[in-house]
Amino acid sequence: MATSFDTTLANLGVNRYGSTSSTTDTSNLGKTDMDQSDFLTLMTAQLQNQDPFDPVDNTQMVAQMAQFSSLSGITEMNSTLKAMAEKLSSSSLGDALGYVGKTVLTAGSIAYPRAAGGIAGAVSLADDATDVNVTIQDGDGKTLKTIALGAQAEGAVAFDWDGTTDSGDAAGDGPFTVKVTARNADGNVTATPLVWAPVSTVSMGADGKPALTLPGIGQISLDAVWQVG
Repeated sequence: MATSFDTTLANLGVNRYGSTSSTTDTSNLGKTDMDQSDFLTLMTAQLQNQDPFDPVDNTQMVAQMAQFSSLSGITEMNSTLKAMAEKLSSSSLGDALGYVGKTVLTAGSIAYPRAAGGIAGAVSLADDATDVNVTIQDGDGKTLKTIALGAQAEGAVAFDWDGTTDSGDAAGDGPFTVKVTARNADGNVTATPLVWAPVSTVSMGADGKPALTLPGIGQISLDAVWQVG
């Protein structure tokens, strides 16, 4: 016949070899982790079912109590860390809301013109370059303007386009596509266009972090912002 200790084990979803019980609680079947309550239940059952002529060794009892204390401390620490993470997430979202209505410089190839016409932006270079060019295209892919920036050092280099084509005509209202190329003696240099875009909304991304929504670009994380205008 199963002892009350066997029954306790069974109720936690653990059956000792050779034990049987008609009162087994199946609600914990499939459970793989033990929480603080389970630990205390097992320790109490062990004390209740110990052999009075061969009680649990004091050293073992102290070790088990130490494990219980450690488990309790870890549980409380996890709860505290979770609360801190939620607080930081809330603060980050509040900080991100401050971007709404502002313009940010970020990686992207679609740019909308300023009220006065033209666009400003930058080129991010992965290495020093001897020849850097910015090409502005319309929605059909037609080249409107080519801006030669010449030799530039690694990093970000700004450019400004006044909104006129190579022939001197007004380019229109856009949006425009920005493409960049760069070369040095070793060949092509990795170059990324950076454009200014207004922040329309802020939302929580799939990763639980705030994301900025930019027209023509989509959602970006806060760490993708190079500069705020």
